[in-house]
Amino acid sequence: MVFSSTTFLLAFLPLVAILYYICPRKLRNALLLVFSLLFYGWGEPKYILIMLFSTVFDYCNGLAIGWFRRRQREKGAKGVLILSVVGNLAILGFFKYTDFAINNINGLLGTAIPALGLLLPIGISFYTFQTMSYTIDVYRGLVPPQRNIIDFGAYVTLFPQLIAGPIVQYKTVAYDLEHRRENLAEASEGLQRLVIGLGKKVLIANQMGAIWEEIAAMSDPTAATAWLGAIAYTFQIYFDFSGYSDMAIGLGHFFGFHFLENFNYPYESRSVTEFWRRWHISLSTWFREYVYIPLGGNRKGKGRQLVNIAIVWLLTGLWHGASWNFVLWGVYYAVLLLLEKTFLLKWLDKAPRFVGHVYTCLCFVLGWVLFAITDFPALGAYLGHMFSGAFADGTTAYLLRCDWLVLALAVVGCTSLPRRLWEKRERAMTPALSDGLRTVWVAVVLLVSIAFLVGDSYNPFLYFRF
Repeated sequence: MVFSSTTFLLAFLPLVAILYYICPRKLRNALLLVFSLLFYGWGEPKYILIMLFSTVFDYCNGLAIGWFRRRQREKGAKGVLILSVVGNLAILGFFKYTDFAINNINGLLGTAIPALGLLLPIGISFYTFQTMSYTIDVYRGLVPPQRNIIDFGAYVTLFPQLIAGPIVQYKTVAYDLEHRRENLAEASEGLQRLVIGLGKKVLIANQMGAIWEEIAAMSDPTAATAWLGAIAYTFQIYFDFSGYSDMAIGLGHFFGFHFLENFNYPYESRSVTEFWRRWHISLSTWFREYVYIPLGGNRKGKGRQLVNIAIVWLLTGLWHGASWNFVLWGVYYAVLLLLEKTFLLKWLDKAPRFVGHVYTCLCFVLGWVLFAITDFPALGAYLGHMFSGAFADGTTAYLLRCDWLVLALAVVGCTSLPRRLWEKRERAMTPALSDGLRTVWVAVVLLVSIAFLVGDSYNPFLYFRF
């Protein structure tokens, strides 16, 4: 089940909302756990046991670490932590990388080891990182072990963030799990955020995705058409993933949880370093706290820092998928970040602002092409079309003529300009007028989005495959 489906919007969510708010407070986590399992099982019934195992596994590991710590048995606590990390990575690695490894061994050695044909359980990359961060934080003494398995299960399986993030660290919602107090204002704000995210996904991301798929399927696009396709995918992945994050954060607010922001207008960045402070913030934070800093961060000299950055970005690429294009994508960003760390950032700081914006836009547009095309020959061909051959033809003009409105909406919508304009106007309004206009706007977005969902079968979520 996905958020941008009529089943979720018109049946599942209203049912859960009604039952949640009439349910006694002490039973609300149990209700969320049950419906989160139903939500997950709707699309992945055979893999629900893996998620339950991961939940119970790290629930027990957290208790065991606490037990050893109370008895000042550091070796025992560290042993359980190692068990947790190795166990989680083994589960993730088996489902995500086994067939990738087999195919590469066969290619290198000429063997014929049969692939297992494993399907990647939806959300495994997200909930594995969540439960692993919990045991690490318990070991570090940042949070006490959660003794209530229902509360811990609700944290791991909570359907607003279960299958595509953001990656919610336990320490950021530990208080909400046991002490949250829902109120009408937050619930209303959450529903508005949900609808805005739905609009970003359905009205912009899906339209951009259709443009990208049409151009990517062309055998010989002109340079301008190939660039248009790359730009369309750039907008698709932003509005797809940030829209999903908006929906997740909004649903969290509706049920009394406060998830941290996952996007901060990344396409306004003036450097790649800044871009990755603004894009998929929960993943960047996870790698910084649990990989980069433990490796030494920037505390052991410039050379070691550069090595640590390279390691983190190789792992970031692999986290996104078992394919060499994701490795290449990680290496690409590692090189850019290393160049910026060594000298480029100083130059960008002195250059006019527009230079930084243009440089960063070129970097992430090319980066998304590496990300989108998994087949190396096809990737090479597409990049070749972007930089050679005829510049434009009638196809380019036709696509621009058909899609100029949604492209313009995407250009404006990926910036902070609409928010700043609204906040400026809102200060001159009465609270009643502001609330009324907001309600009308949200209602229009909801109705138009549902109309698009009913009439259009193209509705992918890009980050579900990770």
